[in-house]
Amino acid sequence: MRNAIVLAAGKGTRMKSDRSKVMHTIIDRSMLAYIIDALRAVSVQRIVVIVGYQAESIKEAFPDVEFALQQPQLGTGHAVMQATQLKDEDGDTLIINGDGPCIQPETLEKLFQTNQDASLTLLTSVLDDGAHYGRIVRDENGHVQAIVEAKDCTEEQKKICEINAGMYCFKNRDLFDNLDKLTTNNAQNEYYLTDLVKILANQGKVVKGLVVEDRDEVMGINDCVELNKAYEWMRNRINNNWLKEGVQIVDPKRTVIGKDVKIGHDVIIHPNVEILGKTEIGDFVEILPGSYLNNSKIENCAVVDSSKIVDSCISEGTIVGPVSYVSNNKIIK
Repeated sequence: MRNAIVLAAGKGTRMKSDRSKVMHTIIDRSMLAYIIDALRAVSVQRIVVIVGYQAESIKEAFPDVEFALQQPQLGTGHAVMQATQLKDEDGDTLIINGDGPCIQPETLEKLFQTNQDASLTLLTSVLDDGAHYGRIVRDENGHVQAIVEAKDCTEEQKKICEINAGMYCFKNRDLFDNLDKLTTNNAQNEYYLTDLVKILANQGKVVKGLVVEDRDEVMGINDCVELNKAYEWMRNRINNNWLKEGVQIVDPKRTVIGKDVKIGHDVIIHPNVEILGKTEIGDFVEILPGSYLNNSKIENCAVVDSSKIVDSCISEGTIVGPVSYVSNNKIIK
């Protein structure tokens, strides 16, 4: 059994927006949608999203997951305590922050696999400077003994460069059997989920740390500067994948492609083009500058010239544009 708890209760005041932080968009979907997509891709059966600020709008956007309300918000440990519907489940439970949309299914699968013979596996990253992140404290065998939040670190612990990336995979029984051992005896007077590392280690249980290969994959988003950084990372990753598949993207920095788009071979995509949603592009297609495609099908050998195509189909060999607007399930032949 695979479960997941997504922490998404905060407002995100540094976004300076009335919208919940996790509902801010990258390319063609919200941050939270990327995370739920990644969890579905690794066959997570139950997903519980912890909500607080603007809870109803998040619930409306994701009718196919479960929810728990955190009110007031007293830390990450307190957030997990609200997911009572999972307390009797077996298997593994992944806990992930709702503001980390760049996480990839392959990394989540590694977390689940690494945790097969452990009580807890946490995702870590190695930085040049640990800055404000929680530090990973390991024993001589390489097992994790504790995570110490930056505000609670000694001067010696601040020198540690391996930091907590904020994603965890627990044996579900170990998680819920020990949540009541958390206290608020720390600088923030909150329930830290990270304290479970020390609690489980002191019980003789195995706690592992899995270092993520690309540390940008676990970036958290707290303001619009970081939102833009995640946007660029996502755009570059998608475009590079298509370039390796033989798609000729003339200027990848001025081309945006959604993660669900499908593209055939011998396709040329010119600058200032956006291709979003579940758009399908056939073989030998050319998309000229200034075009926007969303949830549409462009069949083989078609050309789209500086046009907007939404929820429609451009038939094989057809030239559309320049400056056409096709929408509402039209089929252009």
